[in-house]
Amino acid sequence: MNRAGGVLLSVTSLPSKYGIGCFSKSAYDFVDWLKEAGQTYWQILPLGPTSYGDSPYQSFSTFAGNPYFISLEALVEEGALTREECEAADFGKKPESVDYEKMYLARYPLLRKAYERSRVSENEDYQRFVADNGWWLGDYALFMAVKDRFDGAPWTEWAEDIRLRQQNAMDYYRRELYFDIEFQQYLQYTFYMQWMKLKNYANEKGIRLIGDIPIYVAMDSADTWAHPELFQLDENNVPLAVAGCPPDGFSATGQLWGNPLYRWDYHREMGYEWWISRLEYCFRLYDVVRIDHFRGFDEYYSIPYGAASAVNGHWEKGPGIDLFARVEEALGRREVIAEDLGYVTDSVRKLVRDSGFPGMKVLEFAFDSRDSGSASDYLPHNYPENSVAYTGTHDNETIAGWFSSITETERQAARDYLCDHHTPDTLLYKSFIALVMRSSAKRCIIPLQDYMGLDNCCRINQPSTVGKNWQWRLKKEELSDTLMDEIRAVTKRYGRTKES
Repeated sequence: MNRAGGVLLSVTSLPSKYGIGCFSKSAYDFVDWLKEAGQTYWQILPLGPTSYGDSPYQSFSTFAGNPYFISLEALVEEGALTREECEAADFGKKPESVDYEKMYLARYPLLRKAYERSRVSENEDYQRFVADNGWWLGDYALFMAVKDRFDGAPWTEWAEDIRLRQQNAMDYYRRELYFDIEFQQYLQYTFYMQWMKLKNYANEKGIRLIGDIPIYVAMDSADTWAHPELFQLDENNVPLAVAGCPPDGFSATGQLWGNPLYRWDYHREMGYEWWISRLEYCFRLYDVVRIDHFRGFDEYYSIPYGAASAVNGHWEKGPGIDLFARVEEALGRREVIAEDLGYVTDSVRKLVRDSGFPGMKVLEFAFDSRDSGSASDYLPHNYPENSVAYTGTHDNETIAGWFSSITETERQAARDYLCDHHTPDTLLYKSFIALVMRSSAKRCIIPLQDYMGLDNCCRINQPSTVGKNWQWRLKKEELSDTLMDEIRAVTKRYGRTKES
């Protein structure tokens, strides 16, 4: 693999019409822009349908796509909607941010109109999609239809018969909610067709898509409801323990995520068939898959269900290399990025090394005064070739915001490392980008906000907070030729364009 560069940008952040980035003309324009900027990769965030908090890492399904990403412009072109209907809807008044409440209230009625006009049941491509994806789509569509019937309540609060999937209840709701179920299937068909068209366009332009999947699924998901046997639940499908991470220097009480934990003994007995199916589907959607919280495959943090914090959790052994050996046996060698950030033990390092997957190196972690010294894994001179270098990720501050927020001692250490005590703080983001670009890491992915030198007002996520995340959006004019030329120049300078 040659040296290459890429950009990290959530689909939601594209400057599409109608309130949120989606698979519209703006996405195709961005692909063209990336090509002209000399990039090889576009890394995105998870594409699943989001739940409370709007986090793409808490989805109603690990297989389904988010209907927000369906291009309304494309539906207008198909004749399923009119431009007047779309223009009349209220998606919010701020083009620089997503208003998720307005998105929910405005977009779904339009999508329902499109479905009702589509006569989709007569569409052979739709019929083929439903047949080919029946192994997950039927349960997901029923899950979402029943969830709507119960006013959005989590499945753990549904009536007992459908909560426990008793056959008479399943049959009843399939009959009662027939058209609601078909609507959900229509949304997934439309999402898939639009996404694959965009992916194929990107690949034709030489842009490869890096997808992102959480290690865990949400408790309130079709995955957990339909397959409780995969998770650590009791006979009433109540969790025995949930996921999180322990107390550390950043959080005195740790993080309580609340996701159900896997029954790894059962997965092993079943030959990891669910994981194989999950990853096989991901490799249909993406060229490369980044797996979030990779260390959980080595050891995972188990917190008693009902605990108020993560303080009383403990570590359990995960499946280790056995899972990935079985995946490779079934699917062949595929491209995976292991998100190996956080507290990394020797056994985690060994798992990443044994898997052969590149890990992640994040510059913002390099100058932490609590972990100083030239041996830091995050100092660019220590990056191995088989790694992916970042200034920061979706969970970090922007590089400009980070430099303004760290201590004076840390700023001094960063400038010493750069051998640069003269560049104004407002321009130093360019020096940090150049620093990771010239590392030995074969792939280098830079968040677009960092290329733009934006501060933390444009941060996409601040972990352990709700109500202000996943909202930042580009304005069309910000994807300028000047920015494109700057990105191309630095990418070429360090040998990361195709012609370098």
